[in-house]
Amino acid sequence: MTQLVIPLSAPVAADANRFGPKAANLAALGHAGLPTPGGFCLDAEAYRMQVAALGLEASARGAFSTEDSPQARRCALDMKLGLMGQPIMLDVLEPLLAAWRTLVETAGVPIVVRSSALVEDRFGSSFAGQFESFLDLENEADFLTAVRACWAALWSTRALRYMATHDLDPADTAMALLIQPLVAARAAGGGLSQTADGEMVINATWGLGAAIAQGEVTPDRYALTRDGTLREVSAGPEFHAVSCEHQRPMIRPARQRAATQCLGTAQVVELGRLLRKTEDVMGLPVEIEWALDDAGFKLLQARPLHLQQPAPVPDDIWLRHPRLSGHPAGVGWSTGRARVINCECELSRVAPGDILVTKMAGPALSQILTRVAGVVAELGGSTSHLASLARERGIPMVLGVHEATGRIPEGSMVAVDGVAGVVRWMR
Repeated sequence: MTQLVIPLSAPVAADANRFGPKAANLAALGHAGLPTPGGFCLDAEAYRMQVAALGLEASARGAFSTEDSPQARRCALDMKLGLMGQPIMLDVLEPLLAAWRTLVETAGVPIVVRSSALVEDRFGSSFAGQFESFLDLENEADFLTAVRACWAALWSTRALRYMATHDLDPADTAMALLIQPLVAARAAGGGLSQTADGEMVINATWGLGAAIAQGEVTPDRYALTRDGTLREVSAGPEFHAVSCEHQRPMIRPARQRAATQCLGTAQVVELGRLLRKTEDVMGLPVEIEWALDDAGFKLLQARPLHLQQPAPVPDDIWLRHPRLSGHPAGVGWSTGRARVINCECELSRVAPGDILVTKMAGPALSQILTRVAGVVAELGGSTSHLASLARERGIPMVLGVHEATGRIPEGSMVAVDGVAGVVRWMR
């Protein structure tokens, strides 16, 4: 029988058809001598075996629909409940537990389980933030629950909506997994190997990088020339708090961060070198996720990067109006009416062609990208998941715009420059 759990160091781990592009890209970086956390990958065939053992093939076929039909919702729910609620079949369970025990013995706990779907991290369909990752797993029961939850995430509402917009049938794909030691990150973030104006960009925050990916912080931003020279540094704010104005706070206020920047010049230059090497390995512009522990940098992920040429400002009249600056998502120029939203419960107010102005731009907002002309958010950076999704769709976005919801008037005409990172509005 095919070996289902493979070390990332094994040559076969670079097979994206078995282990998904996320795992395969990470394996390829490791094979090229770039620093990664190592670990194991679980073949997508294990997911298929589990689906077959649970008798869920018919439900999988029934869940795909171009419309949000009751039957499709029931089938998707059957898939989630079946994958989450039933034990893992023995032929899959045994190699999974063997990998867990090997990591615990060699690296200790905690352990991380991350999705590596066969359809994600491809050019045009990154699925950034649409699936699941689980950190800080310290016992076998939590580990196995995380495995089942990552499988079930293929059938989540937001993943199904994303697949529908790309005309992808979830029954035609499968979920592979990454199983790795957690990097004890002192700092973490993301990076873009190219921007529309010919530079490289690195984002960084203290601790784990999930806050950047989820758009919960405005990170430090470092701009480098293509030859690796540090050109510009923009420090993020010292602390943040995100809450719904109609309910209790949804996200805990972050601890006040140190006054110093996350990275020194030599560290930024080293990350720039790793960005260029990653680009060489993958053969195209890339965006990465990284973490820095006491041993140095680790690359956590690499995916193809969408690039577009800067769009010209259509009318010089905009240059006469107030402006705010932030982190550009790297795509185009657009105008529209400002729709100021203070929490997700107000999204129904957003009409087609509006410019969404909000506090936090997390992956849950991906559903709104199909109808907005642009996005402005007070938190987030160029390497957040939503920024990746906006680049895919060609939606201009500027993140980390301080006091945007307070200064941009509701209903005003707004212009968003997603390449320069500038927002203007008419008084």
